[in-house]
Amino acid sequence: MPTSAHDPSRAPSGVPAPAPRRPPALFVRRSFARRVLPPLGVLAGIASAWTYVALVDPNETGHYPVCPLYRLTGLHCPACGGLRSAYAVAHGDPVTALGSNALAVVGYAVFAAVWTVWVVRAGRGMPVRITLGPVWWWALGALILVFTVIRNLPFGSSLAP
Repeated sequence: MPTSAHDPSRAPSGVPAPAPRRPPALFVRRSFARRVLPPLGVLAGIASAWTYVALVDPNETGHYPVCPLYRLTGLHCPACGGLRSAYAVAHGDPVTALGSNALAVVGYAVFAAVWTVWVVRAGRGMPVRITLGPVWWWALGALILVFTVIRNLPFGSSLAP
């Protein structure tokens, strides 16, 4: 049976029109449990790492490797003292944590805030996209560089672990 030229299911060349497309996966509703599984998986990994650091004291030698930069040059990298600060935070001693690595303590707080935003937005089914422009990345790099230089100078020794 010949088809009419005005049949909407046929393209102009006589080829059948493609089937309607499904919505992108972004718009498919997932259950609450599936939405919060990624942030909870990250939390499980972070919690296990913090538990290990809380149980194995980094102030005692032999448990963790020495920072390669410190071993080779005697200079403190931006992460030097990070394990000691995590140990102090895990044991409820924020003053010691800040003395070990103040930048790491700020990083722990920022991570906790970003993770909280992530889990709340994921639980509500909202997109979780945090983008930083180049200015923010440059500012973060400058902050880390300034912190590293100051903690290695005599007047900034209070920032050294």
